[in-house]
Formats: sequence, C-alpha cells, structure tokens
Amino acid sequence: MIDYSKFPNKNIACIDMKSFFASCAAVDRGIDVLKHPIAVVGNLNQKGSIVLAASPSMKKRFRVKTGTRLYEIPQHPDIILIEPRMEFFIKVSMEISRLLNQYVPTEAIHVYSVDECFFDLSGTERLWGPIEQTIKRIQDELLEQFQLPSAVGVGPNMLMSKLALDLDAKKTGYAKWTFDDVQTKLWPVSPLSEMWGIGSRTEKSLNDIGIYTVGDLAHTDFKKLEKKFGIMGNQYYHHAWGIDLSELGAPLVEGQVSYGKGQTLYRDYVTRESVLVILEICEDVSRRAREAGKEGRTVHLGIGYSKHSFGGGFNRSISIEEATNDTLKIYKTCMALFDKFHDGRPVRKITISITNLEDETSMQLSLFDEHKLRNRKLGTVMDDIRNKYGSTAILRAVSLMEDGTAIGRSKLVGGHK
Repeated sequence: MIDYSKFPNKNIACIDMKSFFASCAAVDRGIDVLKHPIAVVGNLNQKGSIVLAASPSMKKRFRVKTGTRLYEIPQHPDIILIEPRMEFFIKVSMEISRLLNQYVPTEAIHVYSVDECFFDLSGTERLWGPIEQTIKRIQDELLEQFQLPSAVGVGPNMLMSKLALDLDAKKTGYAKWTFDDVQTKLWPVSPLSEMWGIGSRTEKSLNDIGIYTVGDLAHTDFKKLEKKFGIMGNQYYHHAWGIDLSELGAPLVEGQVSYGKGQTLYRDYVTRESVLVILEICEDVSRRAREAGKEGRTVHLGIGYSKHSFGGGFNRSISIEEATNDTLKIYKTCMALFDKFHDGRPVRKITISITNLEDETSMQLSLFDEHKLRNRKLGTVMDDIRNKYGSTAILRAVSLMEDGTAIGRSKLVGGHK
C-alpha cells in the first residue's frame, strides 16, 4: 500500500472547453453548439481533410468525430461545416486564461493546450469559498462571457485532476477525485489506453505481460515494470496509484531536449520524388535549432502510411559522427533512413526531429568538410531573411514543385487557416 500522507495533496483543477473549436465557431456564427450538428474541418476544398472538432449533436446523430475525413461526412441539410480560424481560437483561449487569472495568480495556471489548462486552487477557499462553488462560478462566467460549456476535474495533483476530468467530469460537468477514489474509480479502468499517459502501443505491451486494468498495473512489481519499460515503468506504477510529483507549470525536462516537426500531408504521397517535402520539414527543424544555437547528433525519421494501405509506418533514428543543424545534412540522413525502411506504400505523415543536442559553439571544423563554416553562415543568412520578410521570402526549389507544401502552410496558424 502507498502512504499518501507523504505526498502533496492540493486542489488542482483541470478545465476543458467542451468541443472548443466547434463551440468557438458556433459562437462566431451565432448558433448554439449544443443544438446543431457542427463539424470544424481543416479545409473544405480537400475531400481528405480531417474534422478538427465536432459538436455533441454531430457525434451523436451522425457519428462524426475528431479525425473523420470530409468525404466520410454524410450529406444532410442539418449539418453545418465550418473551416477553422485558428487565430480567433487562440485569442479566445488567451481570454479564458485571463478570466482564470482573476481567481488565481499567473504562476498557478498551466496552459496544457488551446482548449485545456490546469490551475491550482489550493488556499483560495479564504478568498472565494469552497472549491466547488469557485468552479461553478468560473463555469458560469465562461458560459456568460464566451457561451462556452466546460468540464472540470479536481484532484490532489495534476494526474488525478486530469483523470477526474477525462474519466468522470466530461460526462457530468464536474468531478473531484481524492486519493480515496484510486481503488474504486481508477483501478477498474480498462482498456489501459484510457489512462492518461498510456498509448495503444504501451497498452499492447502491458497486455502481453498480463496487465489489462489499472489495478493490475498497480499490483505489478515496479522493478519488473522498470526492467521492461525503463524509467517509464516506474512512472506507470506510481500513476496507477494516483501519485504524480509534477509541479504545476514546470517543464517535463529541464531545457529543450529535441527539435522536431510532424506534418500530415494533404494527400497520399506515392513516389519517392514526391516525398521531397521531407526537405521542407528538415529546413524548419534546422532553422529552429540554429536560432537556439543548438545542433543535434541523432536524427529521427517517422513515416506514417496511408490508411488506404492499412496504416502503420516506421520510426527510425541514426546517430551521426558530428552534431549538426545543417539542413542538407539532416535531409540526406533522413533520406538514407527512408530508403532503408520504406516498404513502398503511400505516405501520409512525416515526423522529423534531432536529439542529443550540443551547443553550437562546440562545433569543430572538419578537415574533410571545408564548406561546413560556409554552410553554417549561409543557413543563418537564410534564417535572417525569413525572419524579416516572411517564411516564403526565400525558398528551396522543391517548395515550388507540385508536391511542395511550404507556400500553402505559410498562410496557416497551427497548421490550419
């Protein structure tokens, strides 16, 4: 058994705006998100574009949810399709943070995503009364000011508040979990992928060793879990007991540990030449590293295949002799990985990152690469031009080809209109 008296016991709230994108779009159009079937679609001109958010009615009546493709949405006169206005959504999110700031100080707020954030209400009872009343007041103000319905989970730490939200409050509007609820509310959870922090792959690995519920996980020897999953095994074990030592707003790891970018393509990319969009992604990754004065020694490439080819994909990495933030070096490394592991199926998603970071000042000039310093200066000049005149002020030729995406994506915010 765990002695919970040794662990922090706060009042951490996790708030989620119900169908946030759909709600914002509905308010912008002057319609009720709870009554009308609404879907926010990335691009209404592309049949393969995905649904970013769906209203409750859309989910219930037409079984359309986040991730549904535009062409899968039935033709029905009641359905309202809306393209996203990401800049507007972000502004609304910032206003919500300002509202929360009226109840707790800035340092007690941790924005988790555009539509979700944590805030610490510990000690606010002396100002605002019981926690439940404060949450109710905040939810009422969100409805009054923004016409946005919300759900709130409260727990003794970030993990428990998130679990209370996802597993309970999203059905009821509000839920508070304590350590006393771990055995009755958390342990029965199955499948394991419903547990925050456990994905489908980890779930399968846990199932393979006979772990099917969170309770099973809590009663597995954590040394066995550490042996199989490393440090994450220790975390899985303690999370199964409701233990989380994360500080509100603290970074998961001290300092930046990687630079990367993932992109879901507009359509299936079939030929090797069309996947030259990899070069555009390498340019973005390299640019971010250069601006931070960092370079990486390990290059990662992730490829997701089209669902029309039964999905799947691969994630591979390779460490190179010298750390770099040179676009072309990273690109050539990625293409070497692509040629080695790609099985010929159409590509729909690409993810690239560099890790094992070093300070750029540690760069050593290679006797066999006389152009290294020149390329570094050239990359910096290109970055400066883009920063001053826009991301499309200077482009590589691949971006002007039919399969290039840089020009189109330069007009997007967060990957959307």
